[in-house]
Amino acid sequence: MPKSLDALAPESRIWIYGAERALTKEETKLVRERAQEFVAQWVSHARDLTAGADVMHNRFLVLAVDETQAEASGCSIDGSVNFVKSLGAEIGVDFFNRMRFSYRDDAGKIHTVGREEFKLLYSQGLLKNDSIVFDPLVKELGELRQIFERPLEDSWHSRMV
Repeated sequence: MPKSLDALAPESRIWIYGAERALTKEETKLVRERAQEFVAQWVSHARDLTAGADVMHNRFLVLAVDETQAEASGCSIDGSVNFVKSLGAEIGVDFFNRMRFSYRDDAGKIHTVGREEFKLLYSQGLLKNDSIVFDPLVKELGELRQIFERPLEDSWHSRMV
């Protein structure tokens, strides 16, 4: 049975897949449902994983595993990657382009842009050091809760501008 992300330990390992665009309400619902179905049957070496899944901001698919019960193996991680690829193909969304960056504008709206556009926005002053960026490289659920959204100047994104 899938767990809510809130029910998992802060040390739970996570994988964040950022969509290339905002998902529609229907796509978000579908992705959330399919992801929860996937984690409900997710296993590692024939052991059930204590796992959860959610979609944040209609844009970020998060899979989490509490590895205090059983660790995610290479094969189980490959299975999750294949699941996300298949899901993305089904709805026509790329979840695997790591050269896209997501940020909040001054009005709080989330945008996802390519690396060059990100650099251009910064050079034009539309992105600033205190602009909020999303860090899909955080590794634990506690980090997701605390530093997934943070100012550009406090993130690895600052190296990109």
